Amino acid sequence: MKTINITARFIGFALIGLFVLITISALVAWIDHVDSSFSALIISAGITLVCGLACILFTKAAHKINIITGYSIVTGCWVASCLFGALPFALYGHEFGIVNALFESVSGFTTTGASILNDIEAVPKGLLFWRIATSWIGGIGVVSLVSIVISANDDNRSIMAGMELSTIAKEYYQGRRKQFIYRILTVYIVLTLASFFALHFAGMTWFDAATHAMSACSTCGFSTKNNSIAFFDSPLIEGILIVSMMLAAVNFSLVFSTFWPSGSNRKNIFNTKIVRVFLGAVALGILGLTIQLKLSGTYPTIGKAVREAAFQMCSITTTTGFATTDTNLWPPLCKGILLIGALVCGCSGSTSGGIKIDRVWIAMKGTSEMFKSLVNPNKYEYVRIDGHSKDENDISAVTTFIMLYLLITIVGTVVFAFGGMDFHTSLSASIACIGNVGPGFGEVGSMGNYAGLSSFLKLFSTGMMLFGRLEIYPILIVLGNIVRKR
Repeated sequence: MKTINITARFIGFALIGLFVLITISALVAWIDHVDSSFSALIISAGITLVCGLACILFTKAAHKINIITGYSIVTGCWVASCLFGALPFALYGHEFGIVNALFESVSGFTTTGASILNDIEAVPKGLLFWRIATSWIGGIGVVSLVSIVISANDDNRSIMAGMELSTIAKEYYQGRRKQFIYRILTVYIVLTLASFFALHFAGMTWFDAATHAMSACSTCGFSTKNNSIAFFDSPLIEGILIVSMMLAAVNFSLVFSTFWPSGSNRKNIFNTKIVRVFLGAVALGILGLTIQLKLSGTYPTIGKAVREAAFQMCSITTTTGFATTDTNLWPPLCKGILLIGALVCGCSGSTSGGIKIDRVWIAMKGTSEMFKSLVNPNKYEYVRIDGHSKDENDISAVTTFIMLYLLITIVGTVVFAFGGMDFHTSLSASIACIGNVGPGFGEVGSMGNYAGLSSFLKLFSTGMMLFGRLEIYPILIVLGNIVRKR
């Protein structure tokens, strides 16, 4: 009962946060001549506020939170946010049935960016803003924001925010937990504002600039246009979005220490091995795509091939999922490169999903040391990355996560295939959902959507999105705890 009480209280604070964002979305609807989503947003705001206050008023604050309770809070807040976040969609109706509303909400909060909408431009601005607001709050983390609100001067409460992040994500910052979360939030807000102004001055309207900046910095990829970024057909806008997406896919602590250096944080994006590996991998992917696109005759000029390759590689690797072209028409080798990018993705401590380049690099270095130890067992050396030592237990934990991640991806592929999809669509949809990427190939390609999936597959997809966003373990721990209690 104590765990339920504490979890309910945190959920209450999360719902109050959602109430504020839904109210802002209703204000957008009101400014847009009281569009057709206004009533749905106002009713949803009222329901969310009442439920949030009830959770807070009828529960007591706890001063000590154990690990099991912590993971219950994280999972509970995310599930509750997705459920209440679906209310505006469900009440609005049209393309949003109950399952579709839940799918769109989970896709937003997990920053996946997959959609069931066939005509995005027909959706009123108030609801479009809410749709992208879910991704923005999901990018920074529901529990991180709640922890800032309720932690006050008690730094121990901020431990909750850390449960949304892997240990790897926090390695580049040593300090008080609350300061760590404030730094992440500072980078997130400044990056969003900078992207917003840059996109507006590049030609977007205020509304489009705001929504696409929020979407890019959360690496979600929701757009207000049916043809995504292809609608604007602007190299300048694409360049701004590439910078925004790439920065959002780098560890936010490193971004902070780059622009606000201090004596305690000497690491930055220019002198960190992991970032160099990440940027090098993206550059290699762009080169491979460009060569293949030009040789295959997909694009007539090298300039066009570079432009499309750079944007799509950055978009997929950062798990944003914006599109400037239909990648279904690309050669098989290009699709393979993009799938690898969708598996590995950005850095830990960013808004990017996927396995993360940090884990892949640690696993590769650990495997190299293992082979050396087979020749000379007495010469096994610790793996050191950016000044952090990784022993055999650390490497084992990383490889276990990767194997579990790939196992879930395989299971997802099988389930999608049983649902009637061909193999390459099933594989790409599974990778896209667990990695919070959004677009795959086939019917769920960059210019397609998930509207054609059965209700079962849509619900299954939401589960995979949540597993990917919370990095598997929190949900497994909570489910295991529930099973043991029974």
